[in-house]
Amino acid sequence: MSTEREMSKPAQGATEVLKPGKINTPDVDIFVNDDEILLVADLPGVTREGLSINLENNTLTIEAAFPAGFTGTCQRREFDATDYRRVFTLPKGIDVEKTAAEFRNGVLSLHLPKSSAVKPYQIKVKSI
Repeated sequence: MSTEREMSKPAQGATEVLKPGKINTPDVDIFVNDDEILLVADLPGVTREGLSINLENNTLTIEAAFPAGFTGTCQRREFDATDYRRVFTLPKGIDVEKTAAEFRNGVLSLHLPKSSAVKPYQIKVKSI
C-alpha cells in the first residue's frame, strides 16, 4: 500500500474532541519521497504561539488557534476568524525523534522522516 493511501483523515463516524466554536480543516498538501513525508498546511492568521502539533500512536494532530483580533465594530467581514484542526493517521516507520516543523507566513511545513527500516535500499552487485 502506498504512503499516500495510508495517510488519511479520520472516518466520518470517528469521535473527535472539539472545542466550542467554529473549527475548520486547513488545506494540506502531502509530498512523499524515499526519505520523508512532507506535509504543508495553510493556516492563515495563525501565530506560532497558537500552533500545536502532536504525534501519538501514529496519529498526527494539528491544531491552531486564531488569535484575538481587533476590538471594535466590524464594518465589513470577508474573513472568518476560526480555529483549525486536522488529524492524520501516519504509516508505520516515521522516525519521530527526527521530525521537524517550520512555520512561516501562515504556512506550516512538517517534515516526517522515514526510519531506515522502511526506506528503499539498493543492493550493489559485485563482480566475482
